[in-house]
Amino acid sequence: MVDVIYIEQEIAEHPRTVAIANRYPKAKRIEIERYGEVFNSHAQNFRIQKQNPSLILAAKQNKKIMPTPSQYETGGGAHYYFSHMLNCVYDCRYCFLQGMLRSANYLVFVNYEDFLEDIRTLAAQHKNDEKPVWFFSGYDCDSLAYEPVTNFADYFVPEFASIPNAVLELRTKSTQIRSLLKRPAQDNVVIAYSLSPERVSQEVEIGAPSLAKRVEALAKLQSNGWRIGLRFDPIVWHQDYLNDYREMIDLVFKTLDARLIDSVTLGGFRLPKGFYKTMHKLHPEHWLFSAGLDDKSGMVTYTESIEAEVLENVGRMCKEHVDAGALFVYSSFEGNNNE
Repeated sequence: MVDVIYIEQEIAEHPRTVAIANRYPKAKRIEIERYGEVFNSHAQNFRIQKQNPSLILAAKQNKKIMPTPSQYETGGGAHYYFSHMLNCVYDCRYCFLQGMLRSANYLVFVNYEDFLEDIRTLAAQHKNDEKPVWFFSGYDCDSLAYEPVTNFADYFVPEFASIPNAVLELRTKSTQIRSLLKRPAQDNVVIAYSLSPERVSQEVEIGAPSLAKRVEALAKLQSNGWRIGLRFDPIVWHQDYLNDYREMIDLVFKTLDARLIDSVTLGGFRLPKGFYKTMHKLHPEHWLFSAGLDDKSGMVTYTESIEAEVLENVGRMCKEHVDAGALFVYSSFEGNNNE
């Protein structure tokens, strides 16, 4: 439940603003000039706000589409990402947002039309490229977790049908897939699920659906013709990680048709040092922030030997089911490796 909604004056009458705000008729509404006066305020406590976040409705100004770092590419052409929302309904302990942002409030940019205009412009610039241009959603939020409120996928997915040289990838842990299942599958949309073993999910991915629920959602999407991706990132190293990841991968590939999986990515735990320090202060006793970590060139990662071990072992498990060309390994020490 949302108790307070902050609304930028500029978009107060936008139909999407009105529709979202009307979902919370009992919420107190406060008009603001710019979202930064609330979202970027120094006098905030992320952990306290996370218990009952407010909602901020705003317009995204300036640059809306950003180039994606090369280590996050999955074999397409040019890669970009965009964020219709900042912050997430889940509370994953490894999530960099709690180290990057001062606020835990949900910030939703309602001017989808402006995002789409920039996406079309960029896609047109790549119309002669050999490979399609990819647009990633779900790095600064979960693409689908807030879907009943934002209708993000319900808007963008059909719009991408008219951009044939572009691919939209929705990164998620959510089972909110009704808006996808109600329409025919599109060849230029990939739904990529972040997956962790159930033991890890229960301890680290607070509030997220169970592994079984995510795999069930993946199976429904695949059976309805949607392209799906698997994201084992970060791989969380712990005492019994080999057995836990073996159980997870066996469940995933027993349930899904491996031949139809678009791509599989692997990555180790990694954070900018400043983000790590902030997150460690928020959860000083959590084992995630002390187990096997090292500080290298401003990044906190697993030690090189631990990361190499987990990527090699989990990668080997994946290769039992998918072609090497569909497997991408994100190494903190060697960059992006297409296996």
